[in-house]
Amino acid sequence: MRRTRHRSLPFLVAAALLVSAFAPGGTLGSARATVPAGGWIPRDPGTSRRPGGWQAVQWNFDGPFGVGAPRAWANLQRAGHPGGRGATVAVLDTGIAYRDHGPFRRSPDFGTQEFTRGYDFVDGDRSPDDENGHGTHVAGTIGERTGNAIGVTGLAYGVKLMPVRVLDATGAGDLAPIAAGIRYAVRHGADVLNLSFDFPPSTAGVQLRPMLAALRYAHHRGALVVASAGNTGAAAVGYPARAPHVVAVGAITEHGCVASYSNRGAGLDIVAPGGGMDEPTPGDPRCDPGSAGRNIVQMTFGRSRRTFGLPSDWAGTSMAAPHVSAAAALVIASGVLGPHPAPDVVAARLEATARPLGPALSYGAGLVDAAAATDPGDPRR
Repeated sequence: MRRTRHRSLPFLVAAALLVSAFAPGGTLGSARATVPAGGWIPRDPGTSRRPGGWQAVQWNFDGPFGVGAPRAWANLQRAGHPGGRGATVAVLDTGIAYRDHGPFRRSPDFGTQEFTRGYDFVDGDRSPDDENGHGTHVAGTIGERTGNAIGVTGLAYGVKLMPVRVLDATGAGDLAPIAAGIRYAVRHGADVLNLSFDFPPSTAGVQLRPMLAALRYAHHRGALVVASAGNTGAAAVGYPARAPHVVAVGAITEHGCVASYSNRGAGLDIVAPGGGMDEPTPGDPRCDPGSAGRNIVQMTFGRSRRTFGLPSDWAGTSMAAPHVSAAAALVIASGVLGPHPAPDVVAARLEATARPLGPALSYGAGLVDAAAATDPGDPRR
């Protein structure tokens, strides 16, 4: 089965230092350094030349409808696992710009040591290089280096990223590579799997048996799977997000309104920033369909695989899902749920600490809150 392309809208997602404690590049100097009560504000410049300029573009991390990144970072630093250090997140996507190899270049905001070995199930080799840009953008939201005075920030900047290429250069993917990629990621130690792609909501589960079996395997082996709900604005969540034990992620805009493209329905678990246009919602003062909010900014490449930047045109549930994957990794690494928490326990924690925004059919449990989820004193625990 083939998928449509996925990138920012209008493309459809089918297939987003502590100076005293860290040296540039994120090397730990003091695991339990003192951090401000309001959270840690790293010095990444964003699109400006000003330290801390990332805040001007990453509304999704630190804004009225962001995921509470500064306080989450402070929580993890206090726990001795800055940025989720110790957790592994597999990114099943178009690959990642993770190394200099032939015509490919490593994103300048990724480190050389933050990747674990992956695999390319499209070409059948050990070189899961990104030929599209989508996977690099998604991986950036999860684990882009933070506090290094380059580019923007990653929510779980201390995790290991596992590149698993299951989508080709156009963003299309087949069922067999996806199923094989899921099993590979689990067998090789991924704590969280991010699937920023979907099949059309009309696709029946019986057509996807190999993938569904792989998802059951992931759950049985203790890995949490997070998937995007889809970008067709349908009243039903698509697979793989619809599958049991998979966290289905919808998208909100900068205004805190459900995004016009985001799939919704009974299978929706939680929402995260995805950017784009508000859905017309009568009676919801946050929604303004006549005004487009900002999209999700992370470092990736465009037409040339050698030129990286901070494009502003990426939006979709593909961009929302990695916020939840990163938050899950932070919860696991923080120890707030004890050692080696089961995936259902992690998912329940994310939902219990989410910020309610509206009806469950549109917002699930609400907006993922990485700060609350990693706070051992949060009363919602």
